[in-house]
Amino acid sequence: MLSFHQVVRSDFDSVNQTIINQLHSDVGLVENIGHYIVDAGGKRLRPLLVLLIAKALAYEGKQHIDLAAIIEFIHTATLLHDDVVDISSLRRGRETANAKWGNAPSVLVGDFLYSRAFQMMVEVGSMELMHILSGTTNVIAEGEVQQLVNIGNHDLEEANYMTVIHKKTAALFEAACETAAVIAKANKEQQQSARTYGYHLGVAFQLVDDVLDYDSNAEDLGKNVGDDLAEGKPTLPLIHAINHGDEKSADIIRNAIEQGSVEKLDEILAIVKASGSLMYTKEKAIQHVQLAKEAIEDFAPTTFKDALIDLANFSVERSF
Repeated sequence: MLSFHQVVRSDFDSVNQTIINQLHSDVGLVENIGHYIVDAGGKRLRPLLVLLIAKALAYEGKQHIDLAAIIEFIHTATLLHDDVVDISSLRRGRETANAKWGNAPSVLVGDFLYSRAFQMMVEVGSMELMHILSGTTNVIAEGEVQQLVNIGNHDLEEANYMTVIHKKTAALFEAACETAAVIAKANKEQQQSARTYGYHLGVAFQLVDDVLDYDSNAEDLGKNVGDDLAEGKPTLPLIHAINHGDEKSADIIRNAIEQGSVEKLDEILAIVKASGSLMYTKEKAIQHVQLAKEAIEDFAPTTFKDALIDLANFSVERSF
């Protein structure tokens, strides 16, 4: 476990057990796919944020365990749906559920996880949490549709792309942090600070993911390098390279995005590096990490606040 996991290790273990317990279904295929996805692990950052923010704000109850599991179920449901939409074959270093079982079971189990998350929300019994999380799932869905509309669009502007990653990725980071502050009965200023931290952290994570898609390897990344390009996604490194490279290089990238082709991947890798596009994207991520850390400056000094700072730094230092 990484250092920021260690400070909430006991709670984290409880979250994992809650996830296992809540995966129960009378339908075997539901449990099989659910366990397959959950057992794949991943960084579990969104539930981790619930635990760290709650503890940083001196929460002493147990609802943060269920809330963390709810957040992870919502995230896992989006992954199942994403992989179907993107026709992905590899995630977290192994076959995606849709590659293993097919598209229909993956979509339906994603629906099961969404509905199980809302069942658990009802049991928590907070209309404020329901309001935040229902709104968040709606925003995430909008982001997914926006991303789908943008497939093959080589003229996408940076501002529009940033709106998409806010909705698609950062929104759930925001919600994890804000709902943790709500159950900790933090004041409105602290709730907003937590939400702001989550927003900037989520944007930073997505931007680093964008960089790693062109500056990593399949073994470290857990998915195929160039997957975004193969799906025709105009991510920030490509948007920047089109706008700041020579016309020939820009045309190569435009054609690859339009065709969803990795035929010239090596050439495009060289272009995004030579044009400074990877460095530009990384610097944008670093800026967001700094804003995330500034957002929680007024939190009381604790090991949990230190872990939140460590997590922010990790988000731009990681290679996976």
